[in-house]
Formats: sequence, structure tokens, C-alpha cells
Amino acid sequence: MTGRFRKKGKKKMDLSLLVMGVIVAVLVVLAYLIEGWPMVLSGLRLSGHMLETVWLRLILGLLMAGMVQVVIPAEVIARWMGAGAGLRGILVGTAAGAITPGGPFVNFPIIAALQHSGAGFGPLAAYLTAWGLIPVHRTLIWELPFLGPKFVFSRLLAAVLAPVLIGLATPPIMEALSRLFGVKISG
Repeated sequence: MTGRFRKKGKKKMDLSLLVMGVIVAVLVVLAYLIEGWPMVLSGLRLSGHMLETVWLRLILGLLMAGMVQVVIPAEVIARWMGAGAGLRGILVGTAAGAITPGGPFVNFPIIAALQHSGAGFGPLAAYLTAWGLIPVHRTLIWELPFLGPKFVFSRLLAAVLAPVLIGLATPPIMEALSRLFGVKISG
């Protein structure tokens, strides 16, 4: 199987999953203590409504992430966006983040797939920053028509260096934190 997300051996619980589960349990208990089962059921109903609006985006985002892993060989991602790709990797991450449409349901599965395929922390940080600060789709669809070219050009000029600077700064910061806390960080 060419998927790089699969892990062999005993499955361990993810810490973030455990934390989220504990938070949900605490909120359910609080809702019950405040107003009983009606409040708990109201929270479940609201959760269901939110799920109705995002489930398709989430599934499509996960499908895109899976396809990225099988269509783009890990060696290509490592060569163009790996930790050793330097400024080129950061520029590729910046460009990819700027042109990738969609919200977090699309982008975070893609980012996870890139990381598991060998992308370094610098290019990933540049991707995330560009996605948030200089997204081409949002700029063309929303900013330009509503705010005009003068504002858009000025904002983009101010924002365009941020992904590169953050991409360059992230790996040494992570390395320093790794030494400080004695934790091995790979990527």
C-alpha cells in the first residue's frame, strides 16, 4: 500500500483526542448540572446541525489529503518541501498555501499529508501562514471587489514576506525548544 499515513503495530490513543474527549465530557456534565438533560440534548442537536454543514467539506478534505499522498511521491515532497529544501521549500510552501482554496477542513488534512510525506516544518509553517494571509481565491473573490485594488495591493505587499520569514524562523525556534525541553523533534 502506498499510503504513508498508516502505522503498524498497536494503536495508541492520540493525546489531542484524549484532551478533546475530556473537554466534551466536562461540558456534558456542566450542561446536565446547569439545566439537566434538555440542555445536553440541545447541545447534541446543535452539534448535529454543525455536522450537517461541514461533513462534505471534511470528507473531501480527507480525500484530497489521501490523494496527495498517493499521487505525489514522498520523495518529491521531501525534495521540494523537506527540511533540507531550504528557501526553495519555503517558497514552494508559500505558493502552495496561497493557491490552496478552502477552509480548515480542506487544508489541515492536506498539511498533515504533506508532513507525513516528508515536508519540513519551515515549508509547512510557510504554507499555513500563506494560506491565512495571502490566499489567492479569497483575494480575487472577496477582497478585490469589496476593498479595491489599492488596498489589496498594499495589504499583499505588507503580507507577502510573512510566510517566508515565519518559514525561516520556525525550524530554529523548534530546535531551540527541543533542546530546552529535551524533546526530539523531527521534520
